[in-house]
Amino acid sequence: QVLLVESGGGLVQAGGSLRLSCAASGRTFSNYAMGWFRRAPGKEREFVAAISWTGSRTYYSDSVKGRFTISRDNAKNTVYLQMNSLKPEDTAVYYCAQDRGRWGDDPSRFGSWGQGTQVTVSS
Repeated sequence: QVLLVESGGGLVQAGGSLRLSCAASGRTFSNYAMGWFRRAPGKEREFVAAISWTGSRTYYSDSVKGRFTISRDNAKNTVYLQMNSLKPEDTAVYYCAQDRGRWGDDPSRFGSWGQGTQVTVSS
């Protein structure tokens, strides 16, 4: 069992930046890939980014590639999402998630979720 707690969301103008954090506890953090997903109003939850257990591999959705960066600090049991050049269409609740495995290359394998943090980008 893992507990995931996101923070860092808020209101930002288009073109601005935010950094999300997700602190994990309860299961050996460094053994599993981590990821970020989001759900915009009226839409399905979608994959945003993932990072493998050592941080050697990262994956991004096409909509955020080049603007967002996922990273992790295994000593702090924390995963981050640096979001730059934010757009109004990035407005969503962002969820941290833990993979059932080590690589993070299959979004369907993520099985543990945080409570989410709201990101709102104004135009």
